Amino acid sequence: MDEIKESISKTCAELGIKPADRLLVVRIGAQTLQFFRGGELVRSYPACTSLKPPSNVKDSLGTPRGLHEIAERIGGEQPAGMVFKARRPTGRHFSEHEDNGNLITSRILWLRGLEPGRNAGRDEHGNVVDTYDRYVYIHGTNREDRLGHPHSAGCVLLGNQAIVGLYDEVRVGDHVVILD
Repeated sequence: MDEIKESISKTCAELGIKPADRLLVVRIGAQTLQFFRGGELVRSYPACTSLKPPSNVKDSLGTPRGLHEIAERIGGEQPAGMVFKARRPTGRHFSEHEDNGNLITSRILWLRGLEPGRNAGRDEHGNVVDTYDRYVYIHGTNREDRLGHPHSAGCVLLGNQAIVGLYDEVRVGDHVVILD
């Protein structure tokens, strides 16, 4: 964790921002999400990232790397298992859907990239690499059986009870770092 903290501190200094007290660390290789508060590990969750290789480029369907912040929290008033379409609750629990695809359930933490040219705006080749504009979230899933294995279309997936609990612990502006 010390190496990650140093890297985040350096990136924050370069960006002129203060490191957040609460930090989510997504490890693509391990398929985990860890929640730290004040540098101390609070909880670790099995997660699911993209089936495609990590990528920050729009339409790649890859999970974007780098330093992000939670831009929006959506769904706090909804019951666990609620399905969302276009960030709005459908009024139906995922068990009521015939669709076995990967649904967005329970809660949404919408991410915004903080590194211009890497996960915010465009890269040096003009490619859109903007995590927020790519609609990349941390959210619940109806496919909890796939947690711990790559399966998403770029988002970070958690179990429904996990995302409900995490949602209550984090705030807009908290940092998220996604690592290979």
